[in-house]
Amino acid sequence: MKLRHLSQLTVAIVAALSTSAFAEQEKTSAKQDAFEKIEVTARKRTESIFESPTAVTSIGENLIDKANMSNLEDIGKYVPNLNITRYGVGNAAHASVFIRGIGLQDHVITTDPGVGVYLDGVYLGRQMGSNLSLPNVERVEVLRGPQGTLYGRNTLGGAVNIITKQPGDEGIVTTTAKVGSRGRLAGDVYFNNSLTDTVSMSASVSYKQRDGVGEAINLANPEKEIGEEQELSGRMALKWQASSDLSFVFSIDGVDNESGQSPYTIELTAPLDPNDPFNGDFPLLTENMLPSDPDDLATTVEGIESTAYSGWGTSLTADWDINNTYTAKFITSYRSSEYEGGLDDDAVALNLSEFPEEGGADQYSFEIQLNGSFDNMDFVSGLYFFNEDGFTSSGPFVFSPFNTPDGLLNDGTTASFGDYGYFDINQETNSYAAYINASYDLSDDLTVGGGLRYSKDKKEADALFPTFATRKYVSADFDAVTWDLNASYQLSNNMNVYGQIQKGYQTGGFPPRPFGGPDQFVSFDETKAINYELGLKGQVHEDVSMMLAVFVTDYTDLALPFSDPTAGGGFVTIVENAGESKAQGIELETTIAFTDDFTLRSAIGYLDSEITEVDDGVLGIGKGDSPALTPRWTVMVAPSYFIDLSNGGTVAVNANYSYRDDMQGQSVYNQSEHIDSRELVGFNISYLNPNGDFEVTLYGENVLNEVYDVGRLQQSGFVGVMRSNDRSEFGLKFKKNLSFNH
Repeated sequence: MKLRHLSQLTVAIVAALSTSAFAEQEKTSAKQDAFEKIEVTARKRTESIFESPTAVTSIGENLIDKANMSNLEDIGKYVPNLNITRYGVGNAAHASVFIRGIGLQDHVITTDPGVGVYLDGVYLGRQMGSNLSLPNVERVEVLRGPQGTLYGRNTLGGAVNIITKQPGDEGIVTTTAKVGSRGRLAGDVYFNNSLTDTVSMSASVSYKQRDGVGEAINLANPEKEIGEEQELSGRMALKWQASSDLSFVFSIDGVDNESGQSPYTIELTAPLDPNDPFNGDFPLLTENMLPSDPDDLATTVEGIESTAYSGWGTSLTADWDINNTYTAKFITSYRSSEYEGGLDDDAVALNLSEFPEEGGADQYSFEIQLNGSFDNMDFVSGLYFFNEDGFTSSGPFVFSPFNTPDGLLNDGTTASFGDYGYFDINQETNSYAAYINASYDLSDDLTVGGGLRYSKDKKEADALFPTFATRKYVSADFDAVTWDLNASYQLSNNMNVYGQIQKGYQTGGFPPRPFGGPDQFVSFDETKAINYELGLKGQVHEDVSMMLAVFVTDYTDLALPFSDPTAGGGFVTIVENAGESKAQGIELETTIAFTDDFTLRSAIGYLDSEITEVDDGVLGIGKGDSPALTPRWTVMVAPSYFIDLSNGGTVAVNANYSYRDDMQGQSVYNQSEHIDSRELVGFNISYLNPNGDFEVTLYGENVLNEVYDVGRLQQSGFVGVMRSNDRSEFGLKFKKNLSFNH
């Protein structure tokens, strides 16, 4: 670890850039801004973040803007023990969210994330498409630890809630524009106003583009540069206040992303064996076949250098205040998405292993809640249903030295696999749940609570792989009872101490790539976790706030992917519930107001996570190995300061620093899959005019141009390396607010 280096750099940043601040649209002091009351809805009820008996971080609109966070991946740089990374066939829309050592890097339709991502209360079932852009977002809430009661399935590590701005009475138009290095152009427009006495509307449209960092050097007319970005997105919401007790919000959103493949290269770990039947038809892969620039790609497969993602969704939310005690809420949503991508695994002109891929999913969900609030008690209860139907297909280049018999496609027709070049896998999921969560005040200072949830999942899948003689159909049912218990006590000086025990559940499923044959395409069971946590939250001093959490989490029936050479070859991957793991750590978030004008926000996470038990016969994964993509240390430091000018305007400077420790790319200890630590530094220098309606900002992102790995995967003779795409960038941002009466 680089603790000495980390400490020195942190001190240097604070000293050199301690004139930073989070400029607000309305002029205020840094101290007032830092200690404003923060309310969260993480537990499906509105409460102070200091009174919520769980580890939760709220990233507001102001910090998103001033720390130059453009998508969900950036959120992972500012929350303790949160790591958001990607591999995802090189598609920039992919996000693998890991909290406290739990997450999933894969994206095939039969895989489910270990951390749930929600958009305005709607669960996003796919990792592909979860890397949402963040224009006109009110806040992002990150809950750490199993969330089995209120959120249910696939929140084993935690949950991430993205909350957008809702329609209101205020008449405002906000326009922003950005121009910067690397061909950066971006802009968005946000509108909010009342249309009638009972109907209001908000709408936004956003566009961003940036040049790439590399080229596909062996393609005559490449569609995109490597790492190029281009995205158009929009959202509209209508609110109807039908009566003083009943309101409806309808929203629709969409995104279209056409970008270049994420930067990808390989490192040789052993020469390919010409006697190996998987490699014998090709000359040996050598170092001199790789491009001199690791951001370049030497593939000869047209189209694999570009990626695409498009999706849209709609939701309807109804809130009904039945009386002074009871309220009801109904949320229903439909979402659809599709993507294209792919990787040339060997990254050179040889056709060793290429995976052009496409996929898509449609999902429908509804949730109905009955909630109550009494003098000394409140509760949240609900019924939930979720349906998803999706597919993943790949071809025509897959392990292209080989030929196989013709196979049966989805529509019942027969088609040639050609050069071992096609597979597809389809799945439909139906999920049902019922839950209740309650809190009871035993006294003015002591509150106890708990929850219970029953979840049931039914999955039906079919797959056709080159090693399958015919398409195989499978189905499986999974269910679980999850619960939590908590207690909180209010100390003096606005401090709250809490303790909780949570049980979480991740649904079982089917292996994503059963290349070894149809006997591998069988279900594995659900994974469970129990989390024990103590926390201390509140305002330690009128100028200091803190949130501290200490936790131990035990995971059982871990679904471990591993290779079994006795089952049909080197590309065989089996998934079995064959392990246990333990995670323990500390999380500390603080805000210190040194003066009315200077504050310092920080977040530090420490995580000791390891696999504690592995069943016999599981090859490659051992007791004591670390789970994939789990850094031991995560650190964020963000000093802020502002100065009032004599003309009534304000100059604000904001700095941000993010550190992520080294980690393993997979839950198998291979030195080739070791990912080094990384450090990122950014800044904003803003001027807000005297009227408070126009702001111009000089910004810098990753100013030291740190290039780091975000994923590593050992393959036959080489390791695939997914490289970062958030390179150094400098530019100007402009923001204009226009308020008007309606």
